[in-house]
Amino acid sequence: MNRRQLLKAGVAGSVASAFGGYFVHGAEQKPLRVGLIGTGWYGKSDLFRLIQVAPVEVVSLCDVDKRLLAEAAELVADRQASKKTPRLYGDYREMLKEKDLDIVLVGTPDHWHALPMIAAVEAGADVYVQKPISVDVAEGAAMVAAARKHNRVVQVGTQRKSTPHLIDCKKNVVETGLLGKIGHVEACCYYHMRAKDNPPVQPVPDYLDYEMWTGPAPLRPYDGLPHRRWWRTFMEYGNGIVGDMCVHMLDTARWMLGLGWPKRVSSAGGILVHKNGKSNISDTQTATFEYDGLNVAWTHRTWGNPPDPKYPWALFIYGDKGTLKASTMSYDFYPAGKNEPSIHKDVVYEREQYPEDLKEKDIELNAAPATRGHMKDFLNAIATRGRPVADIEEGHISTASCILANIAMKVGRTLVWDAAKGQVAGDAEANRLLKRAYRTPWVHPADKS
Repeated sequence: MNRRQLLKAGVAGSVASAFGGYFVHGAEQKPLRVGLIGTGWYGKSDLFRLIQVAPVEVVSLCDVDKRLLAEAAELVADRQASKKTPRLYGDYREMLKEKDLDIVLVGTPDHWHALPMIAAVEAGADVYVQKPISVDVAEGAAMVAAARKHNRVVQVGTQRKSTPHLIDCKKNVVETGLLGKIGHVEACCYYHMRAKDNPPVQPVPDYLDYEMWTGPAPLRPYDGLPHRRWWRTFMEYGNGIVGDMCVHMLDTARWMLGLGWPKRVSSAGGILVHKNGKSNISDTQTATFEYDGLNVAWTHRTWGNPPDPKYPWALFIYGDKGTLKASTMSYDFYPAGKNEPSIHKDVVYEREQYPEDLKEKDIELNAAPATRGHMKDFLNAIATRGRPVADIEEGHISTASCILANIAMKVGRTLVWDAAKGQVAGDAEANRLLKRAYRTPWVHPADKS
């Protein structure tokens, strides 16, 4: 065997060993049966990382775009060991009726995370759902309740917790006390990722079920393929850059420092620079998440230059003995009073082990090892029936905290969060915003008995 085969065999062997309940004895292994809902960019990326680390059989794919679905089916048939083409669906409910899936991946836009995840655990599957888990706080609470009720493992795609250099950072900088007394955390995103276009209304193409794509969200006039990242620029389908990017860094800070729910949340901002175009998400926003003994402060700006070009989307932890700068690409620890880092680590790439990554369209090469690690953690939790590192409840806390920031900006005041009651203390207006109205005939999971 060459090095490539040995590495593959090692991965397969370790997974097979962990999955005693899923495999028959002897040479023949019974693969895990997998279904994917949402075959776009990150749905396929998550699925391909899972195929790389476990003996799975992708039996079902679901998407409302027939062209995207057909493309995914061809790619999956080429990637998986059996070379079989999965069954194809345009409605996730029809896919889940079969009740023959061990794992379901949910890679849809944000407004379609809650209902498929809940339906999947009701169908007996363990689930990997992308972040943020929900578009409102009530959805997230219902998702946690469903996972617990049906005793299903649900891993959230906040894969910074499985990022090799950030695991090293947590272990060798944070946990060893090099930072000293930690009194403040900052996080930021200065990517110019907010769409500024103003396309005309146009006919819906015959290969797209736009009604189903919209689902429980408000039905906007069709002005181009929404699932090709255009959806991210509308609050109807998500929670803007706070929901998209802050959730990763807040979740990372919480994981590194052992933080739970914030006690108070405040936020300010809006569309301050790019006022043309259809986008209704903020181009400038700050938010503060208050904890006992420290605050986590978030800033995003989709224009201008970042203060630190090396860390445009990042986390900064300040202690009295030093400062930590961390991102998806690297981390640096600066002892107090020093202008040069004493510890530096870069992102881990796995090009040699997984050369197919280099040929994959739109892959985030820096994130691929993290997602593979995240999938391995997910598989281990399934085997042990334990909680994964990015358990759905942790995903709910990080997601809901970001949603609370947007609510705070909307109502124009600081919110005091009562985690025990799951509501904002003494603020009826803010509490009404914890649940969005669903478009008929879809029913919000919080309204189901």
